[in-house]
Amino acid sequence: MVTRCLQHGAWRIVEHRSYRTAQSNAVRRVFSYGGRVVGGRIVYPPSVTHYITDTQRERRKTPNNYSHFPRKRTMERATLSPSLNQSYLLSPSRASTTRLHSFSFTRNLSPSTSSIKLQPSSSSVSSSFINGGVSLTRCNAVLSNSSSSTDASEVADIDWDNIGFGLKPTDYMYVMKCNLGGEFSNGELQRFGNIEVSPSAGVLNYGQGLFEGMKAYRKQDGKNILLFRPEENATRMRCGAERMCMPAPTIDQFVKAVKATVLANKRWVPPPGKGSLYIRPLLMGTGAVLGLAPAPEYTFLVYVSPVGNYFKEGVSPINLIVESEFHRATPGGTGGVKTIGNYAAVLKAQSVAKAKGYSDVLYLDCIYKRYLEEVSSCNIFIVKDNVVSTPEIRGTILPGITRKSIVDVARSQGLKVEERNVTVDELLEADEVFCTGTAVVVSPVGSITYKGKRVSYGEGSFGPVSEKLYTVLTSLQMGLTEDNMKWTVNLS
Repeated sequence: MVTRCLQHGAWRIVEHRSYRTAQSNAVRRVFSYGGRVVGGRIVYPPSVTHYITDTQRERRKTPNNYSHFPRKRTMERATLSPSLNQSYLLSPSRASTTRLHSFSFTRNLSPSTSSIKLQPSSSSVSSSFINGGVSLTRCNAVLSNSSSSTDASEVADIDWDNIGFGLKPTDYMYVMKCNLGGEFSNGELQRFGNIEVSPSAGVLNYGQGLFEGMKAYRKQDGKNILLFRPEENATRMRCGAERMCMPAPTIDQFVKAVKATVLANKRWVPPPGKGSLYIRPLLMGTGAVLGLAPAPEYTFLVYVSPVGNYFKEGVSPINLIVESEFHRATPGGTGGVKTIGNYAAVLKAQSVAKAKGYSDVLYLDCIYKRYLEEVSSCNIFIVKDNVVSTPEIRGTILPGITRKSIVDVARSQGLKVEERNVTVDELLEADEVFCTGTAVVVSPVGSITYKGKRVSYGEGSFGPVSEKLYTVLTSLQMGLTEDNMKWTVNLS
C-alpha cells in the first residue's frame, strides 16, 4: 500500500499495489522522459500511446479491475534544451535492448513526475530500475560546448532580486554509481528529475547517506564562474564515507562532477551580487538491503539551485536560542561527518524555536551542557577583545569549510584565533557573535536567549571584526579581490 501526506496534512491512501505492480508502474511513469523534441513538440513512441489507449479502453469495459490506474493526470509542457539531441530506446527489462517503433505520438507532460533513469547509448549496459523493471537508454545525448543551454539566454529569466533560499529546479544533474567494494566510474549528466530507488534502499531504511554543500558565484564580467575550495568538500565527503561504510568518488571525480554540473546549468548562476548557485553533492546507499548492513550499490549525485540569503534576515543579525535539552550529537557518534541523519535530528528543536520567533538553535554539549557546539547548520564564533574563538573540532562538531576559511582569513588579518572549548557564559559576555557556513557564509548574531535571559550584540548590524572577515571572504569568493589563498577555481 502506498500513502502520501503533505506537511501538516492528513495521510491518504494513494493506491494498493504489489511489489511487482510497483515495478510495472514504472512503465506508466515513462511519460515524462519517453520522447523527443520535434518541431517544438514532445513526441512519444506509439507503444506508449497504445498502452494508454488500451488501458483507457479496458477501464471503460471493466473499471473495477483497473481501479489502481490513475483516473486523471495533469499534463504540463516539458521544456527541453535545444542543445540536447535526444532519441530514446525503451527496454522492457534489464537485459533487453529491444528498439521501439518510430515516434508518432505527442503529449505535453510534466518532467517532475518522472522516475526514469537515462543513460547514453555508449554505455555497454542499459540503465535499469533497481530490482528490475523498465529501463530507458538515451542515445546521442550530447552537451555541446559551442551550443549550450545558455545560448538563448546567458542568465535565466527569473526574479533574481527575490529568489530566497529554496529549491528551484534547474536543467541537469550528474549521476555516477558503483557497487560495494568497487569504484565509481562512468558518471554522466542527466536531465534534472526524480530518481528511482528500491523501497529497501539502504538510504531509505537505515539513513546510509551523506551530502555536501557548495556555492558557485558569477564574476563581475558576467562570464566567468568561480567555485570555492571544491577539493575540501571532496575530502570531507571521503572522510564521512569511511565513517558510514560507503565507497566515495575520488577527489578528482568529485571536482569534475561539480564542474560539469555547474557548467551545464550555468544560466542558473545568478548575476553578480544577486546570489549564488548552491551545489548539492549526494552520496547514497541506493542498493536494496533488508538486514542492517552496508548497501550493495551506491549513487553519487550532484544537483544545483540558485539561492539568495539563507536566513530571512539576509545579512541583518539573527536571533538564536540556546538549547540545553535536545542535543545535535554525542561523543563517538556521527556529529563530525555530514551524514543526513544529523540534520533530521535537529528539526524538532528548530521548529519549536522558529515558532517562537527565533532564527535558529544553538546546541550545547550533551555531557556538561555548558560548552558550545554549533547551530543547526552552521558553526559558531565569538569575539572578545579582538580575540576570535570557536569550539574546537572534537568529533561532535562538523569541520565546516567556511569555518576553516574564516580561521585562516582571521589569522591572515593579524587577529588571534583560538580553537577551544567555549562556555555559554563566555558567549553571553562576548563583544560579537557570528555564524559561518556554506549557506549562511558569515551571519552576525543580534541576540542570544539562554534560560529566559536575552543578551543583545551590536546595533543591528555586523560588529567590526565579523564585518571585516565577511568582506574579505566574500570578496575572494566572488572574485572581487586577488585570490592569494588559491582557494577559488575559475570556470570560464
